[in-house]
Amino acid sequence: MTRRRQIYEGKAKILYEGPEPGTLIQYFKDDATAFNAQKKGTISGKGVLNNRISEHIFTMLGNIGVPTHFIRRLNMREQLIRQVEIIPIEVVVRNVAAGSIVKRLGIEEGLQLPRTIIEYYYKDDALGDPMIADEHIACFGWASQEEMHDIADMAIRVNDFLCGLFAGIGIRLVDFKLEFGRIWDNDFARVLLADEISPDGCRLWDIATGEKLDKDRFRQNLGGEVEAYQEIARRLGLLPEGADTTVLDMEQHRKKRDK
Repeated sequence: MTRRRQIYEGKAKILYEGPEPGTLIQYFKDDATAFNAQKKGTISGKGVLNNRISEHIFTMLGNIGVPTHFIRRLNMREQLIRQVEIIPIEVVVRNVAAGSIVKRLGIEEGLQLPRTIIEYYYKDDALGDPMIADEHIACFGWASQEEMHDIADMAIRVNDFLCGLFAGIGIRLVDFKLEFGRIWDNDFARVLLADEISPDGCRLWDIATGEKLDKDRFRQNLGGEVEAYQEIARRLGLLPEGADTTVLDMEQHRKKRDK
């Protein structure tokens, strides 16, 4: 596809203007960041894997009625999406204690939480994406009460679906991040699931061994990042067993699956 005007570049993706009004092209990079971009690196082939994994998950969520910005995948690194007005809130869904909640509350990593927790963070890199409450969201008008009800409902629904999906392939969904956007129809705003769902924004542990199969391998200098992302793709049926490369093997596997 002919390269179009760049709209935005983030830590892991670039957005370009789309071929039609109201659309964008989302390009997945191999760049990896952690700790609010204090740690930077590259995971070769990560963009290809995340593009395919996110496409797979968003397609399945769309099939169960979750509205998303995803339209279709264009190639190995790009997908066509609806242009949305991003709501400046990161939604973190926690099933198991890991990451910042362990440090904040002094609890043991790996503790199964008695109930799922939804946390909200204000999207602002300069401020370090601070944790916020519903009162902050209402006070500053970042989202309406109705939108927050829709977001919370969708977050729980996505969590229920993903827990089952990953459990079926021997993976424990520890926690994950979601982003949402709104599209306008005259004066009416509708909330859609946006961004991506991939090992970049999910903590995924092997149920049998506890091995981490996500970006924590980069954060914690564990190594084997590419292999971990590939393992998620393999278990989801997106990459054939024994494949060592990402681009060619995934494309060939997709063509065989689609016949």
